[in-house]
Formats: sequence, structure tokens, C-alpha cells
Amino acid sequence: MIQSFIFDMDGTLFQTDSILELALDDTFEHLRSIDKWNSATPIEMYREIMGVPLPIVWETLMPNHSMEERELADAYFLERLLEKIRNGNGALYPDVTEVFTYLTENSCSIYIASNGLIDYLEAIVNYYRLDRWVTEIFSIEHVESLNKSDLVRSIVQKYGITNGAVVGDRLSDINAAKDNGLLSIGCNFDFAREDELAQADVVIDDLIELKKIIHSES
Repeated sequence: MIQSFIFDMDGTLFQTDSILELALDDTFEHLRSIDKWNSATPIEMYREIMGVPLPIVWETLMPNHSMEERELADAYFLERLLEKIRNGNGALYPDVTEVFTYLTENSCSIYIASNGLIDYLEAIVNYYRLDRWVTEIFSIEHVESLNKSDLVRSIVQKYGITNGAVVGDRLSDINAAKDNGLLSIGCNFDFAREDELAQADVVIDDLIELKKIIHSES
């Protein structure tokens, strides 16, 4: 039986698309208003790289801008995201609370490992009261390498996890599981890619499927 579950946040627990495009558009509208951007919001480009750490996001979306300008965009974007989360504009994926309750009732520990920033993750956890089930939140800010495998390794080492699974929608989550000897569970949700999911040990279309997977061997 799997004893520990490490969840990604964006595109796995939290329906990021419910606030992402709004916050991104707000950010680039702000950049246009201060003459730091003169074209459309690169939403499609962001979708292509969804899930990577934010420093890489801004390097990709704003390759010809200075570090200072990228940091300006990053700070503004984060504020808009936090505002929308606290206003209740976001949403969890279906069955998150039911699954979390089931896992904890079956003596499983739950962790979150995300490429999101600490303030962002805490805003989601606090608004939806996920701390009722989650042992600890781990942000990519906690590892110097900005590598998801290293982040998951820090959880494994801290809590002595030997029989666990990583649940996420992107290749970085799948690789993080494999690199740490854990079961990789790919989520076929909004931002998932078929070629990446093909590398997962198990693929689910709904989190409720974890209620059966919990009793499998990792």
C-alpha cells in the first residue's frame, strides 16, 4: 500500500487556468501601460511552458527584456494571482477534498511539491483549507537548482519516504518520481501532454481514481 503522496499544485490540484490567463493579461496590460510591452499577451506561449519555474517563464516570454523588467512583471503577476485566489476566483479540481480525506483516513501522508512560489502556494492552501490534510508544502524556492527532482528528494529525505507516489500533470513530476524511486502518477488534465504522460507508471483522468491506486504497490 502506498503510504505517502506528493502532489503537484498547478494543473493537478488547482485549476490554474481559472485565474492564470486573467492574471497574465492583467500583467501584460500593465506592461503596455508603462511602455514595456507593445504587442498581444503571449498566452499561447505560456501554455506551452506551463509548469516551469517562474524565472524561466519570464526569460521565455520576455527574452529581450532586462532582469529588472522581468522581476517587475513577476511581482505584478504574483500580486494579481494572489488577489484572484483570495477573492475566490480560482477552483480546485473535482474530488480533491474527498480524495484527501480518504487518503488521510487510510493513514497516508500528503505533501505538496510545486514549481509555484511560497506565497502563491500558501494562498491556495489557506483559502481552501488544505492544511487539514497536507503535512507540508514545498516550493521550488526551497531548492537552489530549481529542479523538481531535487525538491521531491528533499521531501523523501526529510520524511524518510520509502513507499510513495508523485502525482502531477507534467514530465517534471514524472521524472521527479522516477529519480526518487517513487510511483509516477500522471494526471490527464488541462495542461498535460500525451507524450509526457506516456512515461508515467499510471495515468488517471480524475483524482478520484487514487482511491483505488492507494492499495497498489509502488
